[in-house]
Amino acid sequence: MATALAVSRRAEQVAAAPGRPRSDQAHQAVLKATRELLLRHPSDEVGIEHIAARAGVGKATIYRHWPTRDALVQELLLNLAGPHIEIPDKGSTREEMRAAVLNPIRALTKTDFGPVLLAVLTQVASNPRLAEQFRATVVRARRNTIAEVIKRGILRGDLRADADADVATELLAGPVYFRFIFGGALNRDFADRVVDTVLEGFARKKGVRPRR
Repeated sequence: MATALAVSRRAEQVAAAPGRPRSDQAHQAVLKATRELLLRHPSDEVGIEHIAARAGVGKATIYRHWPTRDALVQELLLNLAGPHIEIPDKGSTREEMRAAVLNPIRALTKTDFGPVLLAVLTQVASNPRLAEQFRATVVRARRNTIAEVIKRGILRGDLRADADADVATELLAGPVYFRFIFGGALNRDFADRVVDTVLEGFARKKGVRPRR
């Protein structure tokens, strides 16, 4: 399954194709306008007409790039989250798990991803189509990345062979989103406590050889 980074690279390749400068310029202008409006207004107050006016394009131009406003918002969320999803092989399961916690912390607290997500959160919760798109892109990309972390941890002998990657995603990234929405410190100490707890629960039992 394609990761967020792969999706982003494909988008860059399309943008680099010859003969599309005006179209690509409009595409980026619309994404920028959507981001700026969502940073200032609740999602339900930001319509296609407002985005078009801020981007300096017609509504028809927007609909040539995105069939619905939900699709536009989804691409914006993926673009903002994408740079904070990938976790390279660090040679250490603990350090990779720390990255799985720190990456969403940085995205939510240090970039526009957090404020934009807050702006659309009620719609994600109430709009099944947008929620499904969010799960199929941002959430799935994070699950895929953490699944690789768990796989490497099993092969290193750090984790049990039956460690569940989906549950690991929820245990590592879930607390970050909980604190982001409901309050609480999001820092390295919190990340370390989450990782230590997950590692203790997923650790390989002594005397059990990792599955190769």
